[in-house]
Amino acid sequence: MSETIPHWLTKQADLAPDKIAIEHEDGSTISFSELKDSSRRFAKKLVQLGISTGSRVGILSVNHSDMVIAVHALSYLGAVAVMLNTRLADDELNYQIHDADVATVLVQEHGSQLDASVYTFSEIKKLEEKEIPLHEELNLDEVFTIIYTSGTTGFPKGVMHTYGNHWWSAVSSMLNFGLDKDDKWLAVLPIFHVGGLSIFLRSVIYGIPAYLMGKFDEHAVNDAIMTKNITIASVVPVMLKKMVNALDDRDYPKNFRSVLLGGGPASKSLLEKARAHKVPVFQSFGMTETSSQIVTLSPDNALDKLGSSGKPLFPAQLEIGPSEDGIGEIFVKGPMVTKGYFNNKDATEKVFADGWLSTGDLGYVDEDGFLFVVDRRKDLIISGGENIYPSEIEAILSRLNSIREVAVAGVESEEWGQVPVAFVVKNSETTAEEILEFAKSHIARYKLPKEIYFIDSLPRNASNKIVRTKLVNFLEE
Repeated sequence: MSETIPHWLTKQADLAPDKIAIEHEDGSTISFSELKDSSRRFAKKLVQLGISTGSRVGILSVNHSDMVIAVHALSYLGAVAVMLNTRLADDELNYQIHDADVATVLVQEHGSQLDASVYTFSEIKKLEEKEIPLHEELNLDEVFTIIYTSGTTGFPKGVMHTYGNHWWSAVSSMLNFGLDKDDKWLAVLPIFHVGGLSIFLRSVIYGIPAYLMGKFDEHAVNDAIMTKNITIASVVPVMLKKMVNALDDRDYPKNFRSVLLGGGPASKSLLEKARAHKVPVFQSFGMTETSSQIVTLSPDNALDKLGSSGKPLFPAQLEIGPSEDGIGEIFVKGPMVTKGYFNNKDATEKVFADGWLSTGDLGYVDEDGFLFVVDRRKDLIISGGENIYPSEIEAILSRLNSIREVAVAGVESEEWGQVPVAFVVKNSETTAEEILEFAKSHIARYKLPKEIYFIDSLPRNASNKIVRTKLVNFLEE
């Protein structure tokens, strides 16, 4: 029998109706009662578009409170929110729209050419409300959100998150960090990523404010931490680096208790610089499939386990696969882990075995049980917190008749952590400019190769597979 709980927003609005749920940069706020009322009204307007239980609705927006309202509204209808990345090209968005069978997309503003009916949040607000019974309970086994993650074959996969996945992610985080009545979580990560979305779900479940920022600016973030009583902030390494550099000789206030760092491993030099500034950094390990963090360093161990991602959160488990040197593949298990990919049984079966999720990352556990991640998922490029798979770029560039073969690898970047570069074997005469111009219309700008290198042949092993680790050797010649 499926387990149900009261709708978390309705419950929080009943427990603390006047407490702030969302605080904006201009000082305006939305209480839990106002958030509930706005979300329920929005839900009744969405019914006019034929949206009902089980409907999959795309949401394409930059960070905005209307986006949060829309997500909660879909939960009152029992519909599924398909979170779409605003940085993707139209081709990429339409692939996800078709794959998830999305008929309606909600946007902040028109602009993209999408294969679906598109409505702005403002247009929805002008519709009449239709009086229908809304969901007053949440079934923890039902799918609430779908967020796409890049696939190693070049085809994105829709990660299904149930209400239970999100619930346990929030509860697990609280059991690790604790909860203070004065907590306020800074939200500057994109809400279309699970790391950003989870902040607003924690807000409702915990009953704490989320300080919503439209976009990242290190000076604005530092100012908010200094003056707005922020206690926790979620960022990725490239953000943290800019924040620390902009601190100069200042320190954060004593009530600021945590920088939750995700989106790929941070360099030891960055962590040491943050420690020198007394910035409380807690590294975490997670992925879209784990509904945000699943392994996190606790406050008690932040200083003596520098570079570690910590231990599995309370209801989570971790195992290291077979290895000769103690470094093996990381496997995780827990109630925050997805049950699989939407409409993709084969991909689901490839990563699950007896309930354990194969992360594809390599790491080891030290004598005290702390996880250290030593290598990223095979071939994955993490640039500014965004995941980029080389095969995605290769699939696009291979469409050009002038290219015989192409391989993409990540190279270190002072600003972004890593950036993609392409190694091309020409079929006919072409230039780097021509290749990049073609790519711009098919893939997101952040995925564009930062350099195009022309080589005679690609390095391959005995199985005729490309050896990406040898590609960077061409840069040193």
